[in-house]
Amino acid sequence: MSLASEVRIRRATPSDALPLREILHDTYGNTWLPQLTPVAAQAFRDEDRPATYVAERGLEFWVAEYSGQVVGFVDWDADFVNALHVRSENARMGVGSRLIDRAEAEIAKAGFSTARLETDTFNTRSRAFYAARGYREADRYPDTEWKSGLTTLLLVKSLR
Repeated sequence: MSLASEVRIRRATPSDALPLREILHDTYGNTWLPQLTPVAAQAFRDEDRPATYVAERGLEFWVAEYSGQVVGFVDWDADFVNALHVRSENARMGVGSRLIDRAEAEIAKAGFSTARLETDTFNTRSRAFYAARGYREADRYPDTEWKSGLTTLLLVKSLR
């Protein structure tokens, strides 16, 4: 039995705040930090972006729970997937697929014909994951969030 088949997908609760922040710090350290300028990395630490994000949107998240622990989450608004994060030790085990399946199903159920999201050009693992799921590049533009010279890709998938 795969990890993904043993994962329970559910709405986030207030008690999930700490593990959600930990997941964001984990994926930041393993994915983003190596790409950022020292100034951008310091700003991330100073602003504690994971705490702010979880405080603002955390109860909108759907989480993946395995053996009583939150191992990932997905967040979307309307047809736009804001975030999909899986704890690095649980990556490539089907958790992300389960989470994005939920998001796409809910987006379609809300009447949207497409799902949209962003990733960056350097993130080849993310790009491959979304391409395998049918997402296609619709645009690219400077990533202004990190102020590190990165390029963001807008990816779109038809849900029909």
